[in-house]
Amino acid sequence: MNDVRPQEPLDRVELRHLRAFLAVAEELNFTHAAGLLRMGQPALTRTVRGLEDALGTRLLERTTRRVELTDAGCRLREELAPLLSRVDTALRSAGSEPPVLRLGFTSVLPQACAEFAHAFKAATGAGVRLVRRDTPLAGLTSGACDIAVVRGDIPPGAAVRSRLLLHEPRIAVLARDAPELAGRRVVDWPDLADLPLVVNTVTGTTGPELWPEDRRPRLACTADNFDEWLEAVAAGHGVGVAPEPVARRHSHPSLRYVRLKNAPPVAVRLAVPARDAHPLAERFLGQFREGSSG
Repeated sequence: MNDVRPQEPLDRVELRHLRAFLAVAEELNFTHAAGLLRMGQPALTRTVRGLEDALGTRLLERTTRRVELTDAGCRLREELAPLLSRVDTALRSAGSEPPVLRLGFTSVLPQACAEFAHAFKAATGAGVRLVRRDTPLAGLTSGACDIAVVRGDIPPGAAVRSRLLLHEPRIAVLARDAPELAGRRVVDWPDLADLPLVVNTVTGTTGPELWPEDRRPRLACTADNFDEWLEAVAAGHGVGVAPEPVARRHSHPSLRYVRLKNAPPVAVRLAVPARDAHPLAERFLGQFREGSSG
């Protein structure tokens, strides 16, 4: 008699299933997630469905327009992200590679953070790998990075701990031939309420809600990544507002920049998972605290 235990559904779950789910949970877009994983979208869809079948629950709600996490999907994402990060670290340490801290960011890494990265490498001997992700937490919730630079507010309900790094001034960005603010080099923040606004809804830091409720700019259009936002402003759809270091780093022949006065600054934070943060990430935060106190 062959005494072979029948395969349980969870026995079919592999790392590729978990990585696929976390990529979609971070991007909330199968096409973007497939690009990050360098696989076809149909294969990614089958992989995620295989995980849902094995778990016996729906993790994602899909429509023709959007992808959203279910309650079960939210719980799984929060549990998996730090665990997979530790798995990756264990696999690397089993080989000959030196330890590496993955530092996530969105559009531009602040100069102060780059300086801390150099000091961290000198103090620990660990490498720092920069990871760019156009998501609200720069890949932190998907396990793509161990610590992330986050501009603006932390998304509500995000299972992270954060520490304020610095503040950045805002600057207005307009099409070069736009009649709005023609000849102006400086504009008062309240005056922008009279202009149509282009908003980056994923990694942007400025929306109409920053103005008083009785005098807010009209939303001209939205974009879901920085490059689309930049092109929408260059096309003259409206004015854009961004942290000054971010805007000025991206030169564009069809754009001009106008300084703002009385604009609320943009908070820049370092964020790590609320639980089971990578030890190197904790060390980086500790170094930042010591370095910023002097």
